[in-house]
Amino acid sequence: MTKRHWRVRTPAALLLLSLSLAACAPGGDAIPEGQVDAPGVDLDAEAVDGVEVGHRLIAAGEYELAIKAFNRAALDRGKIDAEILSGLGSANLGLGRLGQAESLLRRAIDTEGAQPEDWNNLGVVLMEAGKTAEAEQIFRRAFALDNGESVAIRDNLRLALAKSENSATSRVETDDYKLVRRGSSEFLIRPTP
Repeated sequence: MTKRHWRVRTPAALLLLSLSLAACAPGGDAIPEGQVDAPGVDLDAEAVDGVEVGHRLIAAGEYELAIKAFNRAALDRGKIDAEILSGLGSANLGLGRLGQAESLLRRAIDTEGAQPEDWNNLGVVLMEAGKTAEAEQIFRRAFALDNGESVAIRDNLRLALAKSENSATSRVETDDYKLVRRGSSEFLIRPTP
């Protein structure tokens, strides 16, 4: 056998030896007779709510997957409520789909279960779309519904007021603000450094 053949066969022989030794090694618990599922899976446990999954995916920056989770939650619930509309709007906002986000968030604030965060997110969309005057009114409404408790809503209102005051006296660049996600589905506009 030449030296060349030895080099070719050595990695294959080592792989075969390691696999055979690994198969002989003691390890893990024995699988009970008749078990077909992976150990540790509780088949009787209740599944996590799709809305909660959607919010977690938004927090992870996985907006497309979040949209799918909110859609599944709507199917599970049998209806599209304010929470699902808001989640879908926030995910579309994260993807930069301002038109879709605005439409969904407007539907969310028209429903019975609308929250101040829904109004805030609509205000953020309007600010990004350059509709500063309307955004200011939406932030005022969010601030009133929240009783001034949310720092993010207050900051957004303050920035909208400052931007509308500046636009009356001088032209303000639209690149001065960016979106920063806060919490599970609340967005805040912050000046860029």
